[in-house]
Amino acid sequence: MPTPLLEIRGLAAGYGDVQVLWGVDLVVEPGEIACVVGSNGAGKTTLLRTISGLLRPMAGTIRFAGLDLAGAAPDRVLMAGIAHVPEGRRLFRGLSVRDNLLLGTYARTDGRSAIEKDLAFVYDLFPILKERSDQDATTMSGGEQQMCAIGRGIMAKPRLLMIDEMSLGLAPRAVEILGEALIDINGHGLSILLVEQDVVTAFDLARHGFVVDMGRVTLSGETAALAKDPAMRGAYLGD
Repeated sequence: MPTPLLEIRGLAAGYGDVQVLWGVDLVVEPGEIACVVGSNGAGKTTLLRTISGLLRPMAGTIRFAGLDLAGAAPDRVLMAGIAHVPEGRRLFRGLSVRDNLLLGTYARTDGRSAIEKDLAFVYDLFPILKERSDQDATTMSGGEQQMCAIGRGIMAKPRLLMIDEMSLGLAPRAVEILGEALIDINGHGLSILLVEQDVVTAFDLARHGFVVDMGRVTLSGETAALAKDPAMRGAYLGD
């Protein structure tokens, strides 16, 4: 068995005295797309915030590429190779598309030519961003802003890209374009952890899935098998 890229065991986390996650176990293998699905308020965003260092865990372990990252500061998590695309995109008003993309590179030390090469890759992935490179990023459509947010994550040159609610509020065609882009970047070796309320989209893209309900992982496995699970179909797939 290959060593997991990301391995979480017994993770508990929350806000102040309010515990949100309870004993979460999760594994992302090198080179795969995995997903975390569940309803609004299930704890999915709290999970990503804890992995990325924005929240300190109450208990449990977070190991990434052999490193212990439980409780690590966000900059250490980023430098270890994890980039986080937050829910709502969080682009900077008043900055151009290009400048928002380049903000993803602030921790990189591999030089300007490598950064320009990755910027060209993002522009090839999302040609509309190149067309609008000088435009205020926050004036674009929701789908285009999500492209920019994902592109900013790519510009960090991570080994694992975590994306929170990629499809939320977007038109079906925008979701389709973004899904195709994730398959493309995954084909270049980037592992992806996708958090989604849209179970169908998540299962179409991911090989492994984890179902979170009330802060606990209630089901996990290959998405093809999960999609046939009667409990899964009844709760999330409309059967």
